[in-house]
Amino acid sequence: MSEDFLPINGMDHVEFYVGNAKQAAHFYRTGFGFANTAYSGLETGNRERASYVMSQGNIRLVLTTALGPDSPIARHCYLHGDGVGVIAMAVDDAASAYAESTHRGATGVIPPTAVEDEYGVLRYSAIQCYGDTVIKFVDRSDYNGPFAPGYVARNGVEPDKRGRYKGVGLASIDHIVGNVELGAMDRWVDFFAQTMGFSQLLHFDDKDISTEYSALMSKVMQNGNGKIKFPINEPAEGKKKSQIQEYLDFYYGPGVQHIALTTGNIIETVTQLQANGIDFLRVPTNYYDVLEDRVGKIDEPIDKLAELGILVDRDEE
Repeated sequence: MSEDFLPINGMDHVEFYVGNAKQAAHFYRTGFGFANTAYSGLETGNRERASYVMSQGNIRLVLTTALGPDSPIARHCYLHGDGVGVIAMAVDDAASAYAESTHRGATGVIPPTAVEDEYGVLRYSAIQCYGDTVIKFVDRSDYNGPFAPGYVARNGVEPDKRGRYKGVGLASIDHIVGNVELGAMDRWVDFFAQTMGFSQLLHFDDKDISTEYSALMSKVMQNGNGKIKFPINEPAEGKKKSQIQEYLDFYYGPGVQHIALTTGNIIETVTQLQANGIDFLRVPTNYYDVLEDRVGKIDEPIDKLAELGILVDRDEE
């Protein structure tokens, strides 16, 4: 039985390492409705990286580009292309989180560190996760700046009264999915349970998630308060290469496959995203012909769901 010995308050931010942060920031702003709320780069005295903090609802993404070829960020982009480098979680005590997790077997990457400016003190630490992904613990209890020391505020869009940026209605990060090698899923399940106190929420084997040609296995881990959910996928045998193995081959190793975002009105959000030029996967029309037979009566108009390609599921909860 896993124990919540490492309290986590929620997601602080996700940092992407990208080849062109300015261009990526433009894409997330015009396509997904994020606001650029903070920035660090040459103009602020940072000669190592350029970072754009993009905010919407309770979501905070950091888009970072290396400013030199010898940077670990540059090497990350060279090997993997654009991808998630850091998953940062909000904690009350970054030093305690680091001590607890490393004592239980995690590999330390950044020891407890404090940085300070006129807005206060920001404390953080980090441990190694799957592949080249890092998990960061962030304590903002004594910091009230735009993001972190070295960043300046950029409020191109005014926040609402609660300090949130509405955009297209994206509200929060629901879960972050990691893809790992065949046979490594249980090792990472044990890692999250033993070093961070997560427990297993769901388990899908190759009979649950498969087609005639491709299959995968997945276990979903969550922290004690349920605010952090990390599904872990590994390939399964099929007639053709598993989509998970295909990811591992093209990404050159384990890493974050996708990030799921919540919205209070998925029809309005997808409508706006499509109007902004975001492409979505097409869903066969016969999926909607039998939708109510499968999930029962629903309130949303099925023709609108079909037009937007929105999938529907239901369980006893």
